[in-house]
Amino acid sequence: MIDNETVITMFTLSGLNGTANYRVALFALTLLCYSVIWLLNVTIIVTIIVNKNLHEPMYIFLCNLCINGLYGTSGFYPKFLNDLLSTTHVISYAGCLLQGFVLHSSACADFSLLALMAYDRYVAICRPLVYHSMMSKQRVCVFVFFAWFLPLYLMFMSTVTTSTSRLCGSHIPKIYCVNYFIGKLACTVSITNNIIPPFNYIFYFGHFIFIIWSYVYLISTCLTSKENRTKFMQTCLPHFFCLVTLTVCILFDLLYMRLGSETLPQSAQNFMAIEFIFFPPIINPLIYGFKLTQIRNRIIQFWCGKRL
Repeated sequence: MIDNETVITMFTLSGLNGTANYRVALFALTLLCYSVIWLLNVTIIVTIIVNKNLHEPMYIFLCNLCINGLYGTSGFYPKFLNDLLSTTHVISYAGCLLQGFVLHSSACADFSLLALMAYDRYVAICRPLVYHSMMSKQRVCVFVFFAWFLPLYLMFMSTVTTSTSRLCGSHIPKIYCVNYFIGKLACTVSITNNIIPPFNYIFYFGHFIFIIWSYVYLISTCLTSKENRTKFMQTCLPHFFCLVTLTVCILFDLLYMRLGSETLPQSAQNFMAIEFIFFPPIINPLIYGFKLTQIRNRIIQFWCGKRL
């Protein structure tokens, strides 16, 4: 809603206009998906917390990755479920900024935590003699703190910068809010809006490059030892698969936002928009739950009452 064509208090979201005929079915599927995300991630989180044998760096980072999955999806699914039951798809200005902040910071925190997990595997396999000194409890706490603090701080600064822009429109061509589309509604583009987003992209692209470099080094190291190859296959492959899944999903979304065609069916647009808040939160706990023996055994022991 626009007051004197200057003050924006509400945004309209697009993407759900053609869902009236199957809205109930879509609501049920979305609720089921969100419930599965909670079940899978909470299972991993609780399993790691209650088992002291799992209080090791790799599992602590995995626990935070699952917590971040719940954090990120909480910025989308509740609002989306509400929109499916509503005839009007609007969001307040503050709510839009908050949703964008949660989704952006969660995606960035995923890369931060995956970078930490890659570093942990690098030290464990390539420098095992100094692993316990380099990955002490104090250092792990510091690593986890910055893995959360940096994404939250950078996205907070980006959101604050976006909020200072004067807007000349109120329509967001997506089923949720992102800073990119809010920025496109700005009447004028500020210098900070041209600096902060590219800096964030470069900063987290650096995370991706670091992870790839660590894997190149790990593979070259593992080729010389059967024991290291076993470690790599058990703990590094799930991590690498999660990284590829996250990167592909985010790249699809980013490339479509900037280069996508409006002639693409709305359902396909919506699917590409929700990939990174659908696949990683489900795949991450599934992959680690099945692949990591200690976690798998603890879960089976809990559900089946067996002592493994």
